[in-house]
Amino acid sequence: MVAQKGKDLLLKAADGAGAFAAVAGLRARQIAFNAEIVDVTHAESAGRWRELLAGAGMRRASISGSGIFKDEASDALVRQIFFDGAIRDWQVVVPDFGMIAGPFQLTGLEYRGDHAGEVTFDLSLESAGQLAFTAL
Repeated sequence: MVAQKGKDLLLKAADGAGAFAAVAGLRARQIAFNAEIVDVTHAESAGRWRELLAGAGMRRASISGSGIFKDEASDALVRQIFFDGAIRDWQVVVPDFGMIAGPFQLTGLEYRGDHAGEVTFDLSLESAGQLAFTAL
């Protein structure tokens, strides 16, 4: 994968009607994948080196982003998802790489504004089920 513009990474939320809407105006975004380990080291482990059980730990993904909403519709959608406590499908599109899609819960939504600037937001998502990767 060659170097790419950060602004091209796109976050989309399911709108509840079978379509996905871009969460507009994201100026910074990040996705992190994590996996817990299951330690199965025992008294007879070779050289007392730690041994791990492959594929046994819990996997999860976290997404965070910050920016501005371009319109009322994207603001209303994200706000409604948060207040409903809904688990919705989301998509993260990384150009020339692929798309990560699956259920996430919106766990954080913050608004802030400077006296002489625009209102901005921060959001946090946590995976809530199996994710899928599709190469683009």
